[in-house]
Amino acid sequence: MSADAPARPSGRAGEEADFPWLPAPAPGPAPEAPRGRARGRRRPPPAVYLRRLIGVREDVLDWVPEERARYTWYGAIVLNTALLGGASMALAIATIRDELPLAVALVVAAIWFWVVLALDSWLVSSTHGIPAKGRLRALLPRLFLSVLLGLAIAEPLLFQIFDKEIRQEISVGHKRDVEAYRGSLMACNPVDGTATAGRPDCAGFQLNVPGSPGALREQIARNAAEVKERQAQVAAIDKTLSEKMAAEQRECDYQKKYVWKNGGRDVTETCKRARKDATAYSETSQADQHQKDLAALIQKGRDLTAQEATAGETYRPALVKAIDERTRSHEQSLDDDGLLTSAHALGTVAWSDWYAGFVAVLLHILLLTVDAMPVLAKLMSGPTSYDRALTGRLEAGRRRHAEELQVRHACEAAEHEARRHRSAQEAANGMDAVEHTYRLAQSERAQAFRTELDARAARLRNP
Repeated sequence: MSADAPARPSGRAGEEADFPWLPAPAPGPAPEAPRGRARGRRRPPPAVYLRRLIGVREDVLDWVPEERARYTWYGAIVLNTALLGGASMALAIATIRDELPLAVALVVAAIWFWVVLALDSWLVSSTHGIPAKGRLRALLPRLFLSVLLGLAIAEPLLFQIFDKEIRQEISVGHKRDVEAYRGSLMACNPVDGTATAGRPDCAGFQLNVPGSPGALREQIARNAAEVKERQAQVAAIDKTLSEKMAAEQRECDYQKKYVWKNGGRDVTETCKRARKDATAYSETSQADQHQKDLAALIQKGRDLTAQEATAGETYRPALVKAIDERTRSHEQSLDDDGLLTSAHALGTVAWSDWYAGFVAVLLHILLLTVDAMPVLAKLMSGPTSYDRALTGRLEAGRRRHAEELQVRHACEAAEHEARRHRSAQEAANGMDAVEHTYRLAQSERAQAFRTELDARAARLRNP
């Protein structure tokens, strides 16, 4: 609002017109005059720059010089809050992203310093000249914005205050997490190799370690089932082959069934068919191959049984090694300095007991109060003489503006009326000129008519 205030008119008369209720400034040297002189112009003292941060008009403040100290400290509060915000952001960047170069952290801190300074300067400068009647309603939204800004500044500082406790809590939490993760791995991967795939709590915790006793037992069971199936198959083949060979023997071994053929005794056609059938079945049934496969399966079962007897000695070290590697990988994946991790650890530390919670809440309130101090100071101080002077300046400016608008309106109305009269006069003059021209032409026509009549009359008189 102070930026919109009209400039004070030069001269004593203009000042008295703006502030008739204020006494004239006491004669004497100007306050806070600079001790040194630059070439051709004076350099303002540092206090002037502090007051400029919060939009104070020095020409208005000259009427209430007793307010200079107050507004100088207002500017110092705004500058200190911005410096605190920049330091907070630098600490946050250095803590959360320690791999970033120092120059990057300083640049980000400088940008945040400027953002906080601009916001606080606007929050304070926009309160100048607010009347007492609507002061609370105008300052509460600004106080809310100031508190939000304070939260962003306070949290990194709290992280630094409780840094030791936060790191300890993160370390203890990671240790508990790693121990729980290792316990789940051990529970879901028992040393005896018992299958845990059906347990919902073991989803994602099963390890694929070769040589598991459970896997060997499953292989032995599958091999035994296959041996049993192959034995049944071999037994069926042997039974069928025995029946066919018995039929061949019945038809071919008794000479009384032989027939006389080509001068000698020979087997019958039935014997030949039975012999051919037995030979063909022996070849197509692959009885020898099935016997070999059955023997191989039996030997495989013996080997698996022998491996099962010694699997515990080799499987346990391999399982422990796999669990150690998986646990180490999980431990390395845990975040040690993330923002959310630090915030969660801070909450755990703060609410671990009532005194820690009290200290955390007290520090929160203290930092928020410091961060919101620019607006709080304005709210607590009430309307100042500078506010009343600025309000008078603004009211005078508005009155002058309204009067100037009225004068401009009156001038424009008068000019419009003059143009209207001028246009009417020009129109009247034009009408008179047209009338004069018309009458002159009419007179000339009448004169010409009379001249023509006189000429004709003369011709008639003197034929």
